Amino acid sequence: MVRSSALMKIVSPCWKPSPEADSGSGGGGGRADGLLWYKDLGRHAGGEFSMAVVQANNLLEDGSQIESGPLSFGGANSPHGTFVGIYDGHGGPETSRYIADNLFRHLKKFATEQHGMSVDVIRKAFTAIEEGFISLVRKQWFSKPQIASVGSCCLVGVICGGILYVANVGDSRAVLGRVERGIREVSAVQISEEHNVSIESVREEVRSLHPDDPHIVVLKHKVWRVKGLIQISRSIGDAYLKNAEFNREPLLSRFRLPQPFHKSILSAEPSIVTHKLSPEDQFVILASDGLWEHLSNQEAVDIVNSSPRNGIARRLVKAAIQEAAKKREMRYSDLKKIGRGVRRHFHDDITVIVLFLNPTSMTKNYYNNSVLSLRGGGVPTHTPYS
Repeated sequence: MVRSSALMKIVSPCWKPSPEADSGSGGGGGRADGLLWYKDLGRHAGGEFSMAVVQANNLLEDGSQIESGPLSFGGANSPHGTFVGIYDGHGGPETSRYIADNLFRHLKKFATEQHGMSVDVIRKAFTAIEEGFISLVRKQWFSKPQIASVGSCCLVGVICGGILYVANVGDSRAVLGRVERGIREVSAVQISEEHNVSIESVREEVRSLHPDDPHIVVLKHKVWRVKGLIQISRSIGDAYLKNAEFNREPLLSRFRLPQPFHKSILSAEPSIVTHKLSPEDQFVILASDGLWEHLSNQEAVDIVNSSPRNGIARRLVKAAIQEAAKKREMRYSDLKKIGRGVRRHFHDDITVIVLFLNPTSMTKNYYNNSVLSLRGGGVPTHTPYS
C-alpha cells in the first residue's frame, strides 16, 4: 500500500474546508418560509453554493446534505473536498433519512482505508448503505413491516482533486453548466445516468436482466413501471422488491407480488461518472426528480447563468412550481397556498443544490479547522462527522 508524500500531494486538495463554513448540526444557516427551506448562499471547498428544499408530501421524503471538510478520519493531514447528496425518498422518509445519517460516514471510512477518493470508495459506500438499510428492515420487520416498501433514489456528487465524481441510483439528476469555447452561451451537460423505466434503454436493460419474466416491466395507466409498482430500476431500500423474505405478510397486500421471485428485481448498483473539471465548467446543478419533471436541463442552466448567485436554488424551485401551476391552469400564488399532502397532487418534493466551481481554489492546498455540514429541510444531523 502506497504511503508516499507524492500520494498526499495528489489527494490533499480534496475536502478543503470552507473559511466561511456553517458548522454543527445541519440546520445552521438555513431559513424556513412555510413549506420552503433554503440556504441562499454559502461557501464550499471549491467555490460557493446555494440550496433549497420545498415540501409537497405529508412528510418530507427528500433528504439532502452538503459536506465540506476532511475526507477521512486521518487528522490534520486528511484529504479535503466537497460532498453533496440528494436523496429522493418514496413510500416514506425513512430511507432518505437513513442515507443522510450514514452515507458520508461510510465514504469517509473507505476513503481513509484507501488513502483518497476513487470510484471504488464510492461504490463501497453505496453497498454499505444498502446493506445497512436492509439490515434495519429485518430488525423492524415485525414491528414496522411497511419499512420494507420504503426506498430512495440516491445522487451523490464529490469534488476532489479537480475531479467531479457523480454516482446515481434512481432518477435524480446532475447537470453541468459549461461555457463552450468560442460561444458565450452556457450549455447544459448531463453528467448523471438515470434509471427510470420511462427511458427505453432502461426498460431494455431490465428486460435483459430478467429474460424469463415477460411482465417485469408493464405499462400501467400510461406509465411504465417495474412489476407495475415502481418507475425506477435502481434504488436504495425497497426491500420488498429485492429480497423474497419480505414478499409476505405482514407487508400490505398491495406491495406483495403474486408470484415468488428468486432474483432481486431492483438493483442498488450506482452508475458512476468521473469528470475532470476545467475552467469552462461554471457550475453543477444537483436536484431530485421533482425539479426535472418541470424544467429541462437547458432551462435550469439558463436560469442559473442569467441570475445572481444569491438565492439561485430558490429561483429554480420557484420556476419549477410556476411551471407546475401553469400545467394545471392555475396561478403560482394560489398553488403556494396549498398545504403539504394536497400539494403532492401538483408537484413532488423538490430539492436543489447548485455548486459554483472555482478551478483555482480546487487546486490550492488550504487547511484550517472549519467544517461545513448542512442538511436540507432543517433536518438535524444525527451522525457525527469528526
